[in-house]
Amino acid sequence: MAAGKSVVGRKLAHRLKRGFVDLDQVIEEKEGIKVSEIFDCKGEGYFRKAEKRALSEVLRRSGQVVATGGGTILDKENLDLLKEKTLLICLAAPPETLLRRSGGGKDRPLLEGNDRQKRIEEILKQREKSYAEAHFTIDTTGLSVNEVVEEIIAAIERLSESKGLKIEDGR
Repeated sequence: MAAGKSVVGRKLAHRLKRGFVDLDQVIEEKEGIKVSEIFDCKGEGYFRKAEKRALSEVLRRSGQVVATGGGTILDKENLDLLKEKTLLICLAAPPETLLRRSGGGKDRPLLEGNDRQKRIEEILKQREKSYAEAHFTIDTTGLSVNEVVEEIIAAIERLSESKGLKIEDGR
């Protein structure tokens, strides 16, 4: 949440000449309402089921950059699918940075309440083990979007070289 997944994903997709998919947008299109409204009207459980269906559908296609919600990987099947079908990258930042980036709007349903920083810390703790399963992690603190994209491309190139692959191989 607020680590830069969507903005970095779009820029990365452009640089790699690939399509970009924001999983939350896919869910919003299918449901006909915003993610925050899904949480409010139907609950997080309903949202997670819709997210699981959307992820499965999106990952049937290759050659794209996909930005998932930060909680997508809490579901073991989602995490396994992402690890199998994608190069799973975790964008990280400390709670203070995420708080500053997340703003104060109602578009962050998981941050409702008075102490948003404490809530961010709780969420990060809950997700810590799942995030650690990413193929690699980039700390976005103090980096521009372009610098994060460059870090990702460099990591992809290192991984590709070690496995004898090319970025164009569709993964």
